[in-house]
Amino acid sequence: MQEISDRSTFRSFEHTGWKTVAGDYHDHFASLTNQAVCALLDAVGAGRGVRLLDACTGPGYAAAAAARRGAAVIGLDFSAPMVAHARRHSPEVRFLVGDAEQLPFASGSFDAVITNFGLLHLAHPKQFLGEAYRVLRSGGRVGFTVWAPPEEAIGFAIVLSSIQTHGNAKIVLPEGPPFFHFSEAAECRRALERAGFAAPGVTRVPQLWRLPDPDSLFQAMLNGTVRTGGLLRAQAPQAMASIRSAMRAVVEARRHGDAFELPMPAVLASAAKP
Repeated sequence: MQEISDRSTFRSFEHTGWKTVAGDYHDHFASLTNQAVCALLDAVGAGRGVRLLDACTGPGYAAAAAARRGAAVIGLDFSAPMVAHARRHSPEVRFLVGDAEQLPFASGSFDAVITNFGLLHLAHPKQFLGEAYRVLRSGGRVGFTVWAPPEEAIGFAIVLSSIQTHGNAKIVLPEGPPFFHFSEAAECRRALERAGFAAPGVTRVPQLWRLPDPDSLFQAMLNGTVRTGGLLRAQAPQAMASIRSAMRAVVEARRHGDAFELPMPAVLASAAKP
């Protein structure tokens, strides 16, 4: 993976974005990203008495699910509005504002560290993995989820193809790691092993996004994401209208009963600290 020379610019872009879209992310993505939580918690052995850190916790879905299993959970996110949302919805969990790339915990503090789709929003994912290694006890486990590549995670294929065809795909945003870098199993294993973890495993988690209407995908990407939303918001008005119309037409063709269904599988990677 390329190194990002200006970490602060990309981090500021993501930080500002996730302060802005917290509510919309919950409205549009809760039913989707929750689908990977059970498999992620299973991968790290989350259960009663397990000390678990949910980094980049966002609205706190995985943290709350781990707490329901009896784990001793801390959720951490750099977006104060996300943390406020998580606290409102899961007051039984301890949530903190903090940096996943500089974890504010002593070495060996946790039995498990997870992040559910959080790795995608870090300037230096390998720094987070190094920090996860540090705060885990020997024998502890790390786990993370990311999106499968766009040919499998169809929602991304639809928006990217629509932008390519009807808009400007060369909009310059603050430089960050490639969004689908960890969609490849080999890259997940390589990053985990370089951080010091042993016996990495990678699997797919099937997920199905059921949208209430054909315009929901455009609204979710525009208002509930940072990088993709930034790409859409930078389009000229006429191009934006054409992109929206194209996306709506593709989603319309995927009607199943009273909803519109898009496969959106996750890649789940996990490993142990020796």
